[in-house]
Amino acid sequence: MRTAVTGSIATDHLMVFPGRFTEQLLPEQLAHLSLSFLVDRLEVRRGGVAANIAFGLGVLGQNPVLVGAVGADFAEYEIWLKEHGVDTTGVRVSARRQTARFLCVTDQDANQIAAFYAGAMAEAAEIDLRDLVDAGAAPDLVLVSPDDPDAMLRHTGDCRALGIPFAADPSQQLARLDGEQARDLVTGAAWLFTNEYEAALLQERTGRDRDEILKTAGVWVTTLGERGVRIDRAGRMPITVSAVADTEVVDPTGAGDAFRAGFLAAVGRRLPLETAARMGCALASVALGTVGSQTYETDWPALFGVVRRAYGAEAAPRPAKAPKEPS
Repeated sequence: MRTAVTGSIATDHLMVFPGRFTEQLLPEQLAHLSLSFLVDRLEVRRGGVAANIAFGLGVLGQNPVLVGAVGADFAEYEIWLKEHGVDTTGVRVSARRQTARFLCVTDQDANQIAAFYAGAMAEAAEIDLRDLVDAGAAPDLVLVSPDDPDAMLRHTGDCRALGIPFAADPSQQLARLDGEQARDLVTGAAWLFTNEYEAALLQERTGRDRDEILKTAGVWVTTLGERGVRIDRAGRMPITVSAVADTEVVDPTGAGDAFRAGFLAAVGRRLPLETAARMGCALASVALGTVGSQTYETDWPALFGVVRRAYGAEAAPRPAKAPKEPS
C-alpha cells in the first residue's frame, strides 16, 4: 500500500535562555514591552506533522508521497527526506513564501515564548491531488494531517471525488474548524486518528458522540500517551494495546507522528489491527529515545525486534498477504 501524507512541513528553531523571563518583566512597563534575550543554544530541527510521518514511513520502506507547500529554502530538507525513502512529487514550492517555521525560546523554568510562521503552508490549498494521479503516483491511501484548514478540506474532497480512501488526522487544527468543517473532514474516512483530548474535542465540535462518529467513519485510533492506544470500530469491541514499557523519554516531540507511521506501515503490509497498534507504539518508543522528530534510526526488522521484546515473540508475526480489509 502506497500512502500519500498531506500536511505541514516545517523547521523548528529552538533556543534556550539561561535566565528567567519573569525576572525581566517590569509590571509597570508591560504596556510598552520590548525585550531581547541572549540565548545560549540554538537547535534547528526538521519537522512538520506530514514530514515527520512520511519520514517514519520512509525509513520503514513504504515509499510514501509527501504532499505539502514549502519555500525555496526547502532544498536541503528535501534531500534529507529523499535519502530516507520519501517521494516529494507532491510538494509544491512557493515562489513568494518560505517554508513554515516554529520559533521558541525556553527559559530555565521551562517557560516558553514562541511563534509559528505558516509561510508557504498558506498555499497548500492550491495543491490538487489529481496531479498525483496524472503523474502516475496515485496513492492507495491519503492521510490528511494538520495543515492549512482549507487545504485539509480540499484534500478530503479530492479523495472523495477520485475514489481514494483517506485517513483523517485533524489533530491541533480541530481548534480552527467549526462543526460543519469537522464533520466534513471525518465523514467517510477509512481511518480516524486522534489523541484522547482530541477525541473529546472532536465530539464537541461535530455534535456527535463516539458511536455516531463511528457510523460515518471506519477505524478510529485514539492514542492514550503512556497508556497506549485504543481502536474502535462500529458494532465491535474496542482493541486496547499498552505502550512499550520502560521507554526512556529523551524528547516527546514527534512521538504521535511516529506512532502513525508505524501503524500505517503495518496496515500497508496487511497486518492485523492489534499488531499495527503495537508497531505504532514501538516506533513511538524509538522516537521518544532521540532528540528531534526525524533523528531516530530503525528499519522493519529492527522494529519487529522492539515489538517482540515489548509484547512477546508471538506479537510480531510475519506480514500476512490477505485479507486486504482491516481485521
